[in-house]
Amino acid sequence: MIIPVILSGGAGTRLWPLSRELYPKQLLPLAGERTMLQETVLRLVGLAGLEAPCVVCNEEHRFLVAEQLRQAGHSASAVILEPVGRNTAPAVAVAALQAMAEGADPLLLVLPADHVIRDAAALCAAINAGVAVAEQGALLTFGIVPTAAETGYGYIKRGKRLANTGDNTPHSLPLTPYTVAGFVEKPDLATAESYLRSGEYLWNSGMFLFRASTYLQELAKHSPQMLAACRVSWQERKADLDFIRLDAEAFAACPADSIDYAVMEKTAQAAVIPLDAGWSDVGSWAALWAVGEPDAAGNVCHGDVIGDGCNGSYLYAGSRLVAGVGLQDVVVVETADAVLVATKDRVQDVKKIVERLKAEGRAEHLLHRRVVRPWGAYEGLDAGDGFLVKRITVNPGASLSLQRHKHRAEHWVVVRGVAEVVCGNVTAELEANQSIYIPIGAKHRLINRGTELLEIIEVQTGTYLAEDDIERFDDVYGR
Repeated sequence: MIIPVILSGGAGTRLWPLSRELYPKQLLPLAGERTMLQETVLRLVGLAGLEAPCVVCNEEHRFLVAEQLRQAGHSASAVILEPVGRNTAPAVAVAALQAMAEGADPLLLVLPADHVIRDAAALCAAINAGVAVAEQGALLTFGIVPTAAETGYGYIKRGKRLANTGDNTPHSLPLTPYTVAGFVEKPDLATAESYLRSGEYLWNSGMFLFRASTYLQELAKHSPQMLAACRVSWQERKADLDFIRLDAEAFAACPADSIDYAVMEKTAQAAVIPLDAGWSDVGSWAALWAVGEPDAAGNVCHGDVIGDGCNGSYLYAGSRLVAGVGLQDVVVVETADAVLVATKDRVQDVKKIVERLKAEGRAEHLLHRRVVRPWGAYEGLDAGDGFLVKRITVNPGASLSLQRHKHRAEHWVVVRGVAEVVCGNVTAELEANQSIYIPIGAKHRLINRGTELLEIIEVQTGTYLAEDDIERFDDVYGR
């Protein structure tokens, strides 16, 4: 039995402005029509012995994760919510505890939700080849066969060849496991070139296969404080709809560390299988350009883009026309509220822009102008001194919370669909071109009982118009 553990807790700051803290890259369709989370789950279809995945994610992303899995035709065995990010080692620890809750001891296939893998069959073949090794007690990782002297990745030096007791399906590489001779930090260019020439080094992919009990035993040996905190946070967990909420205080007390540092670099049971599957962690705009489909001039374009004399560039239009003239190795990314322009050799520094936005108290690192909610979405249209205008869409059968505001009044105009509005002691049904006024302090709720999307224009007025001016009295989503 294999349980995929999908790690979906990252923020993807180097892919700003498309990736935002509350809508990160793994929840976006960056390399195809499906989101990266969906692709991670779907590329495993057909793998022998596969169970429903366990997803570990930021609690702010829970409804997006659940909806994207539903759209992909899959459900999770568990969606575990991290109250704070603590890196990959604690995330996998709580997933292992969850997997063993019913007395079983399954293999855990640990996969980040934000990787591109072009050859899913090669990945599945490598997983099959590693099953026997993992069942015998190895902590197996998948090392990517390098195609360039990459300085942005960590490396694994493979050691002695192990007997291949797994899948012998013919492929471009012998699916042979090796011992791990060592893990190496991101090297400089000269060192990376020597690694490439030697043929003994692999890129560190962050993908693993091991028994749940084996991982917990090694974590207890090498990072006992981490395991103790994870165990308490899991034991004190609470069910919230279809989600599992870890105890926030215990999890916050957990040391933050990666699987590599906490376990893999210290254990004597590490093994690696070389993997050649068109892998990329899509860690920057240059990496996304590299996995794209270029035109004759080497440009990768998305959306309404017109280029003249451009070469080797990445041009992304999210909400309007983007025109480029004479651009060479440049990245241009346009969204409704931000535009990024950078040379490809500097895109790693995009995270510095995100840090400045945070330091200046701006919101562009957190949210897009269009914000997805479990009931639908809202989008800011205009704002000024004392007013804010939004477009709100409510899915069929969905309802906003019963709430009130201390500092703002609202005026709702129905554009399409039928709205059921609760305002104080009054319940009204509004159709297109009808409106209602919600005074400051009035308890109110918006419901779509119809079968089509409900769209309204909301005009807020008042002295304070931030999203935290909400007092909820009843909410079907448990917020």
